[in-house]
Amino acid sequence: MTAAKQSFLDNPLGQKVTLEDVHEAFEFLDDWEERYAYIIDLGRQLPAFPDEERVEENYVHGCQSQVWLIHYTDPDSGRLFLLIDSDAMIVRGLAAIILIALNAQSPRDLLSVDVDELFERLDLFRHISPTRGNGLRAMVGKIRDIAAKEAAGV
Repeated sequence: MTAAKQSFLDNPLGQKVTLEDVHEAFEFLDDWEERYAYIIDLGRQLPAFPDEERVEENYVHGCQSQVWLIHYTDPDSGRLFLLIDSDAMIVRGLAAIILIALNAQSPRDLLSVDVDELFERLDLFRHISPTRGNGLRAMVGKIRDIAAKEAAGV
């Protein structure tokens, strides 16, 4: 296995850091300033993104910031592993939440996750700009497209 593939498998987001962890943190934190700091801290947990993968094919269009997304499907488990990076700290944190929700799942399981419900539960859309919300939807859309192709065997 190459080092790049190992980065996918070693990503703690969605494996060691769970949605329950995020929900508990949001309940514990009193205000949105603290929650933003937590979101930014989550973004710092994103694994290094390979520079050679910062190409048009991996660029997520529809985001205000620059965002790149790559994936790896483990041939043994069939699980889809994701890496995301952005040039903006808050977007890196929001991407981390997406990874916590969707990373390291089978494509079919990933497609069954109601990400909008997750964002509603965290009350994210009321506390981020509309352009950031569009960026979140663009990231999730690209991930869902990848999962649909993987599930179909394309």
